[in-house]
Amino acid sequence: MRRAVLMLALTGMLPASGSAHAQTYDPSYPVCMQIYGPVGYFDCRYGSLAQCRYLAVGRSASCVVNPYFSKKKPTPSRRERTAVDTG
Repeated sequence: MRRAVLMLALTGMLPASGSAHAQTYDPSYPVCMQIYGPVGYFDCRYGSLAQCRYLAVGRSASCVVNPYFSKKKPTPSRRERTAVDTG
């Protein structure tokens, strides 16, 4: 009886727990393909919208500009610059 109540409680809690979402955008690339379906996700590995659109043909997907892409490369820290200068 106790086991049945525990299983019923766990089964009831299962839909209440949300799914875990990982980071959806990779900041290394400027364009992402958003794939639609039962498990939708972003595939961020495209250098241009044209490249993404070419690979999205025939798929349930669209191409979007990556809002987290940084056009500027981070400047090296002072410690890294001195290590390179003396090395």
